[in-house]
Amino acid sequence: MSKETLGQIIRESQQGVIVAVHVVPRSPRDEIAGTYGNALRIRLKAPPVEGAANAALLAFMAQVLDIPRRQVKILSGQTSRHKLLVISNLTKDQVQQKLIPNLPH
Repeated sequence: MSKETLGQIIRESQQGVIVAVHVVPRSPRDEIAGTYGNALRIRLKAPPVEGAANAALLAFMAQVLDIPRRQVKILSGQTSRHKLLVISNLTKDQVQQKLIPNLPH
């Protein structure tokens, strides 16, 4: 995945860095699996019930970005597979640099 592709998925705003994601719950493992349209495709083991997949998504992204869980929030798409995440206290470039090693080759 190129940096240009990441540039379409990640943008900066007043609230922080916005990352578009497409969640695939009930997957064999937690991983970034490429792109889906203009979003990162993220596979999660958690099922989409009672907020389990949302909690798993936030924990996974915090782990990938090596930041505290409280710095990652769901901006929109609480009940949808397509979500917008907001990451605080990082720049767009920092988010891109931390995501690149976790992307499929």
